[in-house]
Amino acid sequence: MPSDPPIPERRRYRRVRAPILIRPVSVLAYSVPRRVVDVGMGGLRAYADDRHEPGKRLELELALPDGSGATVLAEVVWVDALPEGSPARFDVGLRFVDGSAADLDRIRRVLDAE
Repeated sequence: MPSDPPIPERRRYRRVRAPILIRPVSVLAYSVPRRVVDVGMGGLRAYADDRHEPGKRLELELALPDGSGATVLAEVVWVDALPEGSPARFDVGLRFVDGSAADLDRIRRVLDAE
């Protein structure tokens, strides 16, 4: 039986597991910060209880392990529903669209340390 061809890696940036928390930036940002599943300079993957459609843009606040923070604008790329009993209702892939040079540098330093 032939094996399936390898799936090409679509990411341009290396991903790492880093102790980063995120939450939406908003006057109504009542949500509890969530731990990022993995992160790279191109974006991140995280769990969410709210469903966001691909293409939606979210301003996110990242709480970095050194106690600093970073704010980025990210676009939802994909959303997968998670089964009952999972840590959240959805697994979400987000692509960074914009962020200040200083905030992106703080994220880069976290990635370099991992």
